[in-house]
Amino acid sequence: MTSQSTAEVILAAITEAVAPGRSLKEVLTRLAETAKQISGASFAAIGIPEPDGDAFSAFIHVGMSDELVAEMGPLPRTHGMLDAMLHDPEPLRLPDIKKDRRFRGWWPRAHPLMSSFLGVPIVSDGEVIGAFYLTDKVEAAEFTDEDQAGIVLLASHAAAAIEAAGMFEDSRTLAMSEERERLARELHDALNQSLFSLTLTAKAASRHLATDPDRAAQELNEIASLSRQAMAELRAVVEGLRTPDVERDGLLPAIRSLADLLSRVHHIDIEVVADGEPDLEGRAEHEVFRIIQEALTNAVRHSRAGQVTVSVANGNGLAVTISDDGQGFEPDARLNRGRRLGLTSMRERASVIGGQLTIASSPGEGATVLLEVPS
Repeated sequence: MTSQSTAEVILAAITEAVAPGRSLKEVLTRLAETAKQISGASFAAIGIPEPDGDAFSAFIHVGMSDELVAEMGPLPRTHGMLDAMLHDPEPLRLPDIKKDRRFRGWWPRAHPLMSSFLGVPIVSDGEVIGAFYLTDKVEAAEFTDEDQAGIVLLASHAAAAIEAAGMFEDSRTLAMSEERERLARELHDALNQSLFSLTLTAKAASRHLATDPDRAAQELNEIASLSRQAMAELRAVVEGLRTPDVERDGLLPAIRSLADLLSRVHHIDIEVVADGEPDLEGRAEHEVFRIIQEALTNAVRHSRAGQVTVSVANGNGLAVTISDDGQGFEPDARLNRGRRLGLTSMRERASVIGGQLTIASSPGEGATVLLEVPS
């Protein structure tokens, strides 16, 4: 498989894997199938260990028939070569797995005999969270440098997809509790922009694959960055935390960071003008940021604007104005119900902190969102 076609296969797999609502099993299966395809392996597996203990919480394999799997019995435990890949972040390539000292010397009954081996850990924030296991290179004695490079690239993006899938499953569990309404609102506000950006970046990478592989590779790296951002947002929702950037850096730096990201990803000029850092308590700070995020999301998704301005004024309270030069819309029109969900959320957030939200727009006249929070 050529370098270009490998990148294309990985792009398609990761884009599909990070789609909202994917179960962990679906994501792992897609990743294992992709690893088998780009490496030319006869058999491929991906294992996720339990946090403590000697077992896998998930172990997905491809290349074996259902009948053979049933005959082999229970899933393997984390021992021998399987365990070795979970403790060393470096890939391992062997011409014959049976000659490695860590090989236990036996396989379960009916297990295929295997020789060539390629193992690649999946690392997230310096921690091995899983591994790819590939065996028996088709029509070759062993796996190549190119095979290893492809799986390493896949593994670098797989970490984001795996963690996102696990957290989506956690969020679905929470949605069944008394937190349902709050979580639905938080998920919409926190992930809408990140996932939208991820989709656009994936499309951009696809366009560049044939003519500019280097640019496509850059877009793949941007996909990884956006995936990590979406995971951080989702983790904040699931754990009931405030937005990490707001908590760590303050409201104004978080607004500037968001504006910079959206400008780079969507090629829209977003200017932030402020007369100083707002003096708000944690809850109010969080709600104000979410309102601004939703307003910018609407501008990016719907307005076709070339210029967006965020003005932050501190005086007798806080006044934030988000304006764009886009096509405008009719706020109460029935056709704008999708956007109105976000507008409703913005008004609810403003009300929670004793603020007021005003939206002014008409077709062809751009849009202005004014948030006023009393001191």
